[in-house]
Amino acid sequence: DPVSNLVGQEATIQDRQELAKELGLEDPFPVQFARFAWNAARGEFGVSYRQGRPVSALLAERVPATLELAILSAFFALVVGLALGVYAAIRRDGIIANIFMSASLIGVSLPTFLIGIGLIYVFSVELRWLPSFGRGEVVRLGWWTTGLLTESGLKSLVMPVITLGFFQLTLVMRLVRAEMLEVMRADFIKFARARGLPERVVQLRHALRNTMVPVITIVGLQLG
Repeated sequence: DPVSNLVGQEATIQDRQELAKELGLEDPFPVQFARFAWNAARGEFGVSYRQGRPVSALLAERVPATLELAILSAFFALVVGLALGVYAAIRRDGIIANIFMSASLIGVSLPTFLIGIGLIYVFSVELRWLPSFGRGEVVRLGWWTTGLLTESGLKSLVMPVITLGFFQLTLVMRLVRAEMLEVMRADFIKFARARGLPERVVQLRHALRNTMVPVITIVGLQLG
């Protein structure tokens, strides 16, 4: 009952009834749902029971940090995962490529919260290089706040970006490797080699380009 969460233990029955009426909880359920849907369509999600502030205002405060973290972690995963995946496909029998693939199994298997706790323990508790929480110092650009323009803000982003991006990175790397190996067996790759094109051009211009469609799809889903 939201009323029980909002009022104290000493609230009277009359106080509870007045609050329920103010929140519209005395109305039939279809009326409550229709009201919520209409307000949500306009960006109004009511008042936070915990903080007593409009939910839309709380969301607006957190949008900059959320988008920065999501975009940076996706960018980190795409760039690093793409490079490692291409290398693992080209040097698929090499020792380093096998090490990358073994490490990717760990990245896929480990839960994100465990990676985060491990990074906090190493880099915040033991080495004291990075902050364990918060955004650091931020700069306000109109209604937007960013930590990308300050040293403490950048330090605060390092571990969260690695934590969120590590799983995506290993996923992208394994997908790129599998797609590259599949594409490298295609007829148009054999034709490109028969034309005398350099191997690097065949791998990066022809094979990698045809690998990117599923990769971008997966990264888009993970970003959401």
